[in-house]
Amino acid sequence: MTQVQTEITSPGMSLNMGPQHPSTHGVLRLIVQLDGEIISECRPVIGYLHRGLEKMFEARPYRQNVPFTDRLDYLGSLNNNLAISQAIERLGGIEVPERAQFIRVLLCELNRIASHLVFLGTFATDVGATTVFLYAFRERERVLDLLEMMTGARLTYNWIRAGGVASGLPEGFAERTRQFLKDFPTELDANDRLLTGNRIFRARCEGVGVISKEMAAAWGASGPVARGSGWDFDLRKTAPYEVYDRLQFDVPVHSAGDVMARYLVRIEEMRQSVRLVEQCLAQLPEGPTLAKIPKVFKPPAGTAHSRTESPRGELSFFMVSNGTPHPVRIHVRAPSFVHLSMLPELVRGVKVADVIAILGSLDTVLGEVDR
Repeated sequence: MTQVQTEITSPGMSLNMGPQHPSTHGVLRLIVQLDGEIISECRPVIGYLHRGLEKMFEARPYRQNVPFTDRLDYLGSLNNNLAISQAIERLGGIEVPERAQFIRVLLCELNRIASHLVFLGTFATDVGATTVFLYAFRERERVLDLLEMMTGARLTYNWIRAGGVASGLPEGFAERTRQFLKDFPTELDANDRLLTGNRIFRARCEGVGVISKEMAAAWGASGPVARGSGWDFDLRKTAPYEVYDRLQFDVPVHSAGDVMARYLVRIEEMRQSVRLVEQCLAQLPEGPTLAKIPKVFKPPAGTAHSRTESPRGELSFFMVSNGTPHPVRIHVRAPSFVHLSMLPELVRGVKVADVIAILGSLDTVLGEVDR
C-alpha cells in the first residue's frame, strides 16, 4: 500500500480536533501533534466555509453586495453592513444623514452585546461552566428580539445600507430598549460573579495562552485580543466614525495578555455598549434616515477604504471602482483570520485542554476567515 504523508511529520501522535461546529467555533480543523498530553505542533486547516464572496462582490452592483456581508461575521452582521456601506459612501461621496448615523451606532452596539454574549456562553461551556451558557443566551434572546423588531431578522439583518439605514425606529422600540438597558447590567454582573470569582475558571484561564504586547503588534491583532494584551487601541476612539466622537465611553484594557484578560475585556465592553446605546437614544435627532442615491449607482473611478471596530476587531473593506456599476475589486480585512493565524504559536507547549480555552478566547468566526 502507498503510505499517505500526513500534514505534520514530527514524532508523536497526530490528533484531529474538528471540523465540527460549534465545538471548534465554526467549521475549523486543527491538526495537533502530541507528545503525551503536550502540544508540540498545531496546524489550523481552514476553507470548509469558503464561498468565494470577494469574487461574488465583483459580479453585482455595489448596493446588492451588502446582504452578502451578513454571511461573513454572522454574529456581527450589522457591523459588517456598516463597514461595506462606509466604503461605498466614500467611493461615491455620499453624505449620511445625522439621524441615520445615530441609529447605525445604536444597532451596531446592540449587535456587539449579542455577539459578546455568544462568546460568554460558548466560552464558559468550553471550560466546563454550563450554567452561564443558559443565562448568556437568555439575555441574547432579548437583544435579538429588539433587533428583530427593528429589522425583521434575528441573525442576518441587512438593515444598514449605503447612504443610511432602511428606516427609523419602530413604535415602542425605544421603550423596550431602555428596559433592556436597565435590566441587563444586573444580569451581566451575575454572570460575571459566577465565572470571574470561580477558582476553577481562573485556574483554566490565568496565565494560559499569553499574547505579549509585542506579539500582538507583530501579528496585527486588534479588538479585544489586542486590548487584552495592553494595547489601548479602539477605532471608535482613535479614528472615530459615524457619531462615536460625540459619545462618552471608555476603552477596557488589560495587560496580562492571557485568556482571562481577553474575557475581562469583553465583559467590560458590554457595559460600555450599554452606555453608548443609552446616549444614542437620548441624543437621537429628527430627520431623514437615508440619503438619495441614483438607481444605477456609478461612483467615479478610484479607491476607498473603510475601517470599523467590529466585535472581533478591526474590520476593513478596500474597494476599487472603474466608474461602472460593478466594483472591480473588494477585499475584506477580517480580524478573525489574523487572530486564528496566531494559534499555532499560542498552543505550542500547552496541554490539550488548554487548546480549547485559548481558541475560545480568540472568539473567531469562520465565516469571515474563509469568506
